[in-house]
Amino acid sequence: MTDSYFHEGDLVGVLTAQPLDRLLDYKAPEGGCHLGAFVEVPLGPRKVLGVVWGAGKGDYDRSKIRSVIRVLDVAPMRDEMRVFLTRAADYTLTPLHAMLRLATRAPGLGDAQSMRKVYRLADGVPDRMTDAREKVLAVLRDYGGLSFTLGELAEMAGVGTSVVKGLVKHGAVREEEAPRDTPYPRLDPDCGGKELSADQAAGAEALRDALRSDKYGTTLLKGVTGSGKTEVYLEAVAECLRMGRQALVLLPEIALSGEFINRVEARFGMKPAEWHSGVTMTERRRCWRMVGQGDAQMVVGARSALFLPFQNLGLVVVDEEHDTSYKQEDGVLYNARDMTVLRAAINGAQVVLASATPSLESWANVEAGKYQRLELKSRFGASVLPKMSAIDMRAEDLPGGKWVSPTLRGAIAQRLEKGEQSLVFLNRRGYAPVTICRACGHQIACDQCDARMVEHRFLKRLMCHQCGETKPMPTVCPHCEAEDRLSAVGPGVERMGEEVAELFPDARIAVLSSDLYGSARAMKAHIEEIAQGGTDIIIGTQLVAKGHNFPKLTLVGVIDADLGLQGSDLRAAERTFQLMRQVAGRAGRAEAPGEAMLQTYQPEHAVIRSILAGDEEAFWAAEAAERKAAGVPPYGRMAGIVLSSPNVQEVFDLGAEMARRDEPLRRIGAQVFGPAPAPIARVRGRHRVRLLVKAEKTAPLQQALAQWAGQFRLPNNLRLTIDIDPQSFY
Repeated sequence: MTDSYFHEGDLVGVLTAQPLDRLLDYKAPEGGCHLGAFVEVPLGPRKVLGVVWGAGKGDYDRSKIRSVIRVLDVAPMRDEMRVFLTRAADYTLTPLHAMLRLATRAPGLGDAQSMRKVYRLADGVPDRMTDAREKVLAVLRDYGGLSFTLGELAEMAGVGTSVVKGLVKHGAVREEEAPRDTPYPRLDPDCGGKELSADQAAGAEALRDALRSDKYGTTLLKGVTGSGKTEVYLEAVAECLRMGRQALVLLPEIALSGEFINRVEARFGMKPAEWHSGVTMTERRRCWRMVGQGDAQMVVGARSALFLPFQNLGLVVVDEEHDTSYKQEDGVLYNARDMTVLRAAINGAQVVLASATPSLESWANVEAGKYQRLELKSRFGASVLPKMSAIDMRAEDLPGGKWVSPTLRGAIAQRLEKGEQSLVFLNRRGYAPVTICRACGHQIACDQCDARMVEHRFLKRLMCHQCGETKPMPTVCPHCEAEDRLSAVGPGVERMGEEVAELFPDARIAVLSSDLYGSARAMKAHIEEIAQGGTDIIIGTQLVAKGHNFPKLTLVGVIDADLGLQGSDLRAAERTFQLMRQVAGRAGRAEAPGEAMLQTYQPEHAVIRSILAGDEEAFWAAEAAERKAAGVPPYGRMAGIVLSSPNVQEVFDLGAEMARRDEPLRRIGAQVFGPAPAPIARVRGRHRVRLLVKAEKTAPLQQALAQWAGQFRLPNNLRLTIDIDPQSFY
C-alpha cells in the first residue's frame, strides 16, 4: 500500500455503521481501493456498507479474512471528514459507528445509477420561432450547455412541456438519457444582489474579507429582527461561490425553507440543493452524491446537513443560531452549532452565526475574543422596531376559561379596522394540556410515560408529547366511568383559536402549529398564504417566531409571557428573553409600525423588565455574571447522565453505585449530583434516573466521564446515555 491506496490483497480496516466497537479487517478487492473508499463488505451472512478507514491490523489468521466485495461508485470520504467524525465522536462520547451512520443517511448509496431523460441545446433550427420557443432556447443558451429535466426546463422558461417537446422534433433541443443523480444547476454569485444599507454593506465586506483569508474563523452576525441579516450573509455565500468553494446554510425549522429557497433563487438565479426531512428519498440521494462530487455549490438544510460529504466546504451559516432545534436530543446527542465550529476548523472554513438574540455561549465566545462580532442595529428600509408593553393580568377583568385580556382584545380590533394582521402567540400545542374528570379528579395520563395526555381537538385524539402515543378522546372517565364529566383545563393554540373566533367571528383566522399539517409542503403553502395577506389573525406556537416575514403583521399579543420562567432550567431566563424578543420581532417588518403586548402576572420580573426595556447588553451581562458565579455553562462544563430501564429498582441501584464510585471525576475536580428521578420519570415504559456532572471550564471532562462510565457493567435492557453540554433536563 501507499499512504492512501491499498493494492489488491492488502489488509484494510473498514468502519461500518453496525454497532461494533472496532474496525473490521478485509482484503482489498481486485483493482485495489483508496483510503476513504465506500465499500460493500460481508459481515456474517449479510452484506453491509462501510468506509476504508485505514490499514488493517492483521492480528488474527489471515487465511480467514474475507475480501471487500466491491468499491461503491461514489466519491471517497475525504480525510477532513474522517477527522471530523472521529473528533465529533470523541467530544460527544458517541461510538464512531453511530457517527458514520449520521454521515451516510442517503438511500441506495450502493445501487447502480438509474437513468432519466434530460434536455440540452442542439444545432437544429425550428421552422417557426415563437415567443415560447425562444424562451426555452434562451434558458439553454444562458446556462451554457447544461441539461435539464422536462419539468425543470419548462418551469424555468415559463412554458408548457409541449413547447419543449416540439423543439425536440425540430432538432433544436436534444433529448438524451442521463444519470438520475445529476449535478445541480450552477448558481450565479453576480446575479440579483439587492442594494444594501451602509451597515449591511460594511457587514458583507467584513464577511468577504474573512472568506478571502482562506482560513477558519467564526463571526457572530447579530442584528435586530428585520435588519436584513439574510442579505448580508448571502453576500458571503456569493463570495464563497466565486472562490469555487461550497456553502451550507443551516435553518432551525424546515417550515422556513420555502421562503428562504425563494430568496436564494432571487439572489443567485437558481435554487440550491436541499437536505431535510421534507425532501424525497430520491432527492436526498442526489444531494448526498452531488455534494461529494462538488456538483452542489450550496446546500440549505436542517442540522443533519452538517454531516454531508462536502468536497470543498468554505462557509457554514447557522441561521437563528440560538435555536434549541440545533440540539439533537435522541440517538446521537450533538449540538449542530458547536459541531459546525468543529467542522469548519478542520476544513479551514468560515462560520457565520446569525441571530437577533444570540445564545449566551456565542456572546461569551465574542467576549473572550474567540469569535468576531458584526452588528446591524436598525431595521432595513422604513420599518422600525415594535413598541413593547406589558399587560398586567392582575388588573384585567377576565372571566374564567378565557385568556385574551380586554386590553389585547381592543388592540386586535383596531388592527382589524385598519386591515392589518395580528398574531396571538401561545407556546403550547394542542387544545388543552390537561383533561380532568370533574367527578373524581382523575387526569388522563399516557400509559407509557409519566406525562399527561394533551387533547388535540383537530385530530380528535389525546396525544402524549413525550412518546407520541395517541388515543381517541374518551366519552366517559377511564377511572370512575362518569359520563360527560371530562373537562379540558388550560389553553393550547387550538383552544385559543376557538376563543378568538368567538371574539371576532368575521375575521379570517389561521392556527399555526406543527401538528396541524400533514406535510411540510402543506405548512409552507399556508405560511405563504398568510404572508400574502390571506389571514387577519394568526394563532401560533414558537413555529411563528422562527424567521417568518409577514409584511402586514403589526400586532403581536403574547398570551402567557410567564410560561417559560417556570421550573429550574438554568437557561429559563435566556430562552424566555430570546423567544419574547423573536416573536415580538414579527410585528412591523414593513412600513406600518408594530407593537408587541405581553400578558403577564409578573410585570416586575427582571426578565420581563429586560424584554420591555430592550437593553440586551445589560441582560446578557447580568445573565453572564450569574452563570459565572455559579460555574455553569458557558463558564463551566456540564454533562447529563440518564439511566433508563423497565426495572425502576435497577436504575436507582446503578445510579447510586455510580455516584459512590466517582473517583475518575473527583480527580479532575468534578462534582456528581444525584441520582434523582428525571422530571419525566417514565418515558415509553422505561423508568428514568438522572445524574448531573459539573466541572471547571478547562477540565478534561470527556476523558474522565469515559473512565467513570467504563467501570460499570450494564444489565441487559438498561441504557446509559451521556449528554455533553445538555440543553434540556427533562
